[in-house]
Amino acid sequence: MKKILAIDVGGTKLVHALINEQGDFLTTPEKVLTPKNIEELKKTFENIINKYENDIDLTAFATAGAINITNTKVESSTPNMPDGYNSIDFAKLSKKPVYVENDANAAAWAEYKVGAAKGEDNTITVTLGTGVGGGFIVNGKLLRGKSGRGGEVGSMKTATRGRICTCRRKDCWESYASGSGLKFTAEETAINCETFKSSIYKDKRPKDITTYDIINGIKMNDEYSLKVFNIWKNDLIKGLINITNIFDPESIIISGGMGEFIDTEEIEKAVNSETVVAPVKIKLAKAGNYSGMIGAALLAAEKY
Repeated sequence: MKKILAIDVGGTKLVHALINEQGDFLTTPEKVLTPKNIEELKKTFENIINKYENDIDLTAFATAGAINITNTKVESSTPNMPDGYNSIDFAKLSKKPVYVENDANAAAWAEYKVGAAKGEDNTITVTLGTGVGGGFIVNGKLLRGKSGRGGEVGSMKTATRGRICTCRRKDCWESYASGSGLKFTAEETAINCETFKSSIYKDKRPKDITTYDIINGIKMNDEYSLKVFNIWKNDLIKGLINITNIFDPESIIISGGMGEFIDTEEIEKAVNSETVVAPVKIKLAKAGNYSGMIGAALLAAEKY
């Protein structure tokens, strides 16, 4: 049975572990801080790989950013990664095969193979965190597009309110349906909403209101917080309706930190009331916090 060294690359930390071709962990995941310098980052990768090189069959990376069609290189990276990240030749980091996949795609594959979408050949995983990521399984295959950049669901246009996204374009779904989007909605609503004047946060500057403030306000039945969350929820639903109508999936799996705050039954009912295709199931992810590592390992095992 193959042993895969799986490495999940985040802007804050790197997590690595050995995983077999069935998606089972063979070692306990270990975490290290992500270096802010590109040379230090490459050295960290090399050190991790050298530690296991004699015992593994291949290495699999799950990382943010656009990955080339051959799964060997990050073609464009996210702002939280060191400058020059897209210059790394991952194949040269090891004597064994190296596989690189976008973390949202990898998470989608994990949900399809061992998680909430197991047995469903048409499924979408939407990751709701600081940003919005997406991975699409169509007829049992990962949708990657002609260049490997397919599935960038967070860049879909779903509103016309002029909000600037982290990609510096306007009105991307990510800028509304992410955790950051909830914060932006809180700020905009505070400026224009009468209920803010009687809110538990009325003494805060609108730009200082956080996502966690809104979640806490909901628990305290704060009218302003409830209004903000309902706006955010409707922005989320709009995007889910769009991808459901386009792809006609059996399920949409919600992963990421914001997923714990939504009622999937409520979202499912709202989405299905507006779509023109067969009803879709909305479910929370089951593959866990290490779904990117699992998915990348499983994809790598299939390729090699």
